Amino acid sequence: MSQQWKRFNAVLLALVIILPLVLPQTGAIAGHQPPKPKIALWLTLLHNNDGESDLINLGSGLEDFGGVARFKTLVDREKHAAVTGKMPLGIPAKRGALMLSSGDNFLAGPEFNASLAKGVPYYDTIAMDLIGYHAVAIGNHDFDFGPEVLASFIQGYERTQPPYLSSNLVFAGEPLLQALEDEGRIAASTVVRFGRNFVGIIGATTPALRFISSPRNVEVLDDVAGAIQAEVDMLEGRGVKVIVLISHLQSIEEDLALAPMLDGVDVMIAGGGDEVLANPGDLLVPGDETRVYGSYPMWATDMDGTAVPVVTTAGSYAYLGKLVAGFDRNGELLLIDESSSGPLRVAGGDNPDAVAPDAEMQARVVDPVLEYVTDLAANVIGSSEVALNGVRSPGVRTMETNLGNLTADSLLWQATQLAASFGITPPDVALQNGGGIRNNNVIPAGPITELDTFSILPFANFVSVLENIPRAQFKEILENAVSRVEFVDGRFAQIAGFSFMYDPAGTAQVLDADGNVVTPGTRVVWAALDDGTVLIDSGAVVDGPPLSVATIDFLARGGDQYPFRGAPFTTLGVTYQLALRNYIQTGLSGLISAADYPEGGEGRISTVP
Repeated sequence: MSQQWKRFNAVLLALVIILPLVLPQTGAIAGHQPPKPKIALWLTLLHNNDGESDLINLGSGLEDFGGVARFKTLVDREKHAAVTGKMPLGIPAKRGALMLSSGDNFLAGPEFNASLAKGVPYYDTIAMDLIGYHAVAIGNHDFDFGPEVLASFIQGYERTQPPYLSSNLVFAGEPLLQALEDEGRIAASTVVRFGRNFVGIIGATTPALRFISSPRNVEVLDDVAGAIQAEVDMLEGRGVKVIVLISHLQSIEEDLALAPMLDGVDVMIAGGGDEVLANPGDLLVPGDETRVYGSYPMWATDMDGTAVPVVTTAGSYAYLGKLVAGFDRNGELLLIDESSSGPLRVAGGDNPDAVAPDAEMQARVVDPVLEYVTDLAANVIGSSEVALNGVRSPGVRTMETNLGNLTADSLLWQATQLAASFGITPPDVALQNGGGIRNNNVIPAGPITELDTFSILPFANFVSVLENIPRAQFKEILENAVSRVEFVDGRFAQIAGFSFMYDPAGTAQVLDADGNVVTPGTRVVWAALDDGTVLIDSGAVVDGPPLSVATIDFLARGGDQYPFRGAPFTTLGVTYQLALRNYIQTGLSGLISAADYPEGGEGRISTVP
């Protein structure tokens, strides 16, 4: 062999030895790729949150988007594709799909009123039953009508019985809910099996539940992280290696902040914030392009430094979230299939991603609810000379508005009309929390329908009167009303029978769970009744007789932390929606005048110049 050939063979041998050590990481040799991850389970997590009884569509101008009938078609398609379609990233493994809700599964309003008129099973229950959920988190709005309605909602399932989950709620004080927990219909967590792979699902509910809804005797544990971690440890002790958290903590920020307190949660699915998560190229509901909150998924870091994907969707059945995650046999998250993960818009009409409504869902749910709402819309109860502002911010949760004045006036008028028959002192003043005004739009001048009154005031709140409220306590009540105005909090008050001035730069009042003042507020500087009687001057309470206060039973019971502190009250048997209807029809003789309710309000609430 010539020296030239010997040198060539030596070089070739060196290449044979060295190249396999170097090039697999670079992919420089055609056909030679890095070894594929050893995926044991491809888990497709389909999810939504805050359905909130938006069963028909997304409303005026967006009729071709949303709707629970189209949503079901999309879910069915994605469930089927998850287990029979193309293998994610071409990596073979066991496959499974979960359909999950992160809470607020129904909401007071015209649509849910159709359910209350119908009875059990409610239309929303039928819809969720047809969709087919594996687990459902309990949200704050699920308690808005009290424990009995939530129990009836859960009991209405006929085909499926998904467990309703929350690890930080204790139901011993509510027999109907405790019975459902005893049956396994309510639980802290549940487990779903895919072959040899066990997936644990844990629920959690906002600790603010006791202030923003009506859980009555349900105990709310503030240590959310501790409650979740206890379930994680229990599940891991049983050999469950993949763990998903479905939570309703009011904001995805809460989940991102929670992650570092946890160890062992692999995926977090948030609810309550209505954030839009999307990536470039994702199809969005018109208008959502300007409110994208972050990427899908967002990422957090847990206690031991592991990256955890965090996802959510905007509510109202506008999107179906889809996260395709690959786990190894030890339950470690190895991959997210980004090419097939993301928010899936629920669309119809001539949109490129349009799906047809599911026929059974349309017939059993959408059509009867639409008929009910249409009847409400046809019942004209009056007219308005002026546009009525019910927008949340800037609006009923941050400042006086004419619709806020109208609703507060209706409480004062209705309570005054009924006071004698109930043997109570007629009210001096009235308070309506901005969070209880729900239409979140400007109602144009023109006809006012019964549907409008349900859209404005949809909850099962009853007009109530609290007598003999000391003036010092009334100042505390006003301090609470403005204590979180900068956070667009629902406790901001719309008022009647008096006026007041506050200083946003003053100290915000802080209350404990029982409504006791921890930090006195200094924001309210002046208040006076409509007859000129001064109640507060230069921040100091002016001595005088106590007040009779008209409000709703939600606030009388301490909702939104209103510090009535167990004061006795009389409920007058009229919902606040009915009070508004009665006031427009009878109290105002069918006319909301621009003189009485000018745009921008009358100056009942002002701030220090």
